[in-house]
Amino acid sequence: MERLVERLEKAVERLETVCQGPGMCGDGSSKGVAQYVQAFDALLAGPVAEYVKISKEVGGDVQKHAEMVHAGLMSERALLVMASQHQQPTENAFSSLLKPISEQIQVVQNFREKNRGSKLFNHLSAVSESIPALGWVAMAPKPGPYVKEMTDAAMFYTNRILKEYKDVDKKQVDWVKAYLSIWTELQAYIKEYHTTGLTWNKTVSPPPPPAPAPASSSTDDSASRSALFAQINRGEGITSGLRHVSDDMKTHKNPALKNQGGPVRSGPKPFTAPKPACNANPAQKTSLKAPALLELEGKKWRVENQENATNLVISDTELKQVAYVFKCTNSTLQIKGKINSITLDNCKKLGLVFDDVVGIVEIINSRDVKVQVMGKVPTISINKTDGCHVYLSKNSLDCEIVSAKSSEMNVLIPTEGGDFTEFPVPEQFKTVWNGQKLVTTVTEIAG
Repeated sequence: MERLVERLEKAVERLETVCQGPGMCGDGSSKGVAQYVQAFDALLAGPVAEYVKISKEVGGDVQKHAEMVHAGLMSERALLVMASQHQQPTENAFSSLLKPISEQIQVVQNFREKNRGSKLFNHLSAVSESIPALGWVAMAPKPGPYVKEMTDAAMFYTNRILKEYKDVDKKQVDWVKAYLSIWTELQAYIKEYHTTGLTWNKTVSPPPPPAPAPASSSTDDSASRSALFAQINRGEGITSGLRHVSDDMKTHKNPALKNQGGPVRSGPKPFTAPKPACNANPAQKTSLKAPALLELEGKKWRVENQENATNLVISDTELKQVAYVFKCTNSTLQIKGKINSITLDNCKKLGLVFDDVVGIVEIINSRDVKVQVMGKVPTISINKTDGCHVYLSKNSLDCEIVSAKSSEMNVLIPTEGGDFTEFPVPEQFKTVWNGQKLVTTVTEIAG
């Protein structure tokens, strides 16, 4: 097994040396290479090359991020080459083969976390949310739908980029199209060559069996497996996909591995952890914990990592300023005056009170939040949030509330007596074909 992993790592290094750019990978090196590897090279030479090219033109953090993404794709190509030359390995061996991809996913996502003040943060977020799509190689029997789920996860941020740059900078729009096309083309590639999972060579001997390993070997494999699944775990749809992998693998285990089920069962372990914001491996929690912030950076108010803070106030505001509230728990925040927009991201049990917003209030990836409007706001967006109460003022009754992938949402309307009447936001819908188009209506649930 160690020899096999070493070969994979050397293959990655060799590919990165040969492929000075992603467009180089299919040139003159396709002889004797499996058809599905050649098809992957075409993807590298097409959408990936265009994405890297435009990212270089954008420069800065986007260019650095693109280099990390490219490295992850090269690791994936090395695994595809390995699969084309060997039969499917044991579970432990496969876990080790996944390690380079898992580590590169973490590199991409950590870069975003370390650069939250970046002017191109939406770009970094779009990539960070969707890069776990590289984990499709472990997602039998439905790798294609999994990549689609990861692509959808990026749409929130790519839409923000398009909205910001649509009539300002065509290069940014082209960047969005190039990046999303990678995953669109990857879905088509998977559908043609790996419909139910990574295809292994059935006509050659299997890779070398794992040698007897020290007690720590099983732990390392488990940690590697857990790291990959922790990165690619996103929502209920993805959770169900991960369960499919586990069940599928169980049918192929031999009895000798039954008592070594750690690596197999380690995938679902993170399922209990997504409740806190920005779930990470327990070993990483201490190192990733950032200091509490409440500061003005340029035109952005950054309120981050606040815990049990019940008297947070932003008072010296201007119309062009925005507020970004990230990973705040059991806290309350009051924003006085009129500002451009407010974003709540990965917050839990947060209370927000604000006067006036001229743009939009966005609530994403949060739980149990309460938002009270004292003045006016034209739009409130609720995305991937469970438990959200919105208290409107009399001056904000014309507010437009847009929601997606959220639950337990309620809007409270003020009464003449000063109290509030609560109205639930629909979560379930019915769609029928009327002969010409799909018609969607709200489904009322009694009780």
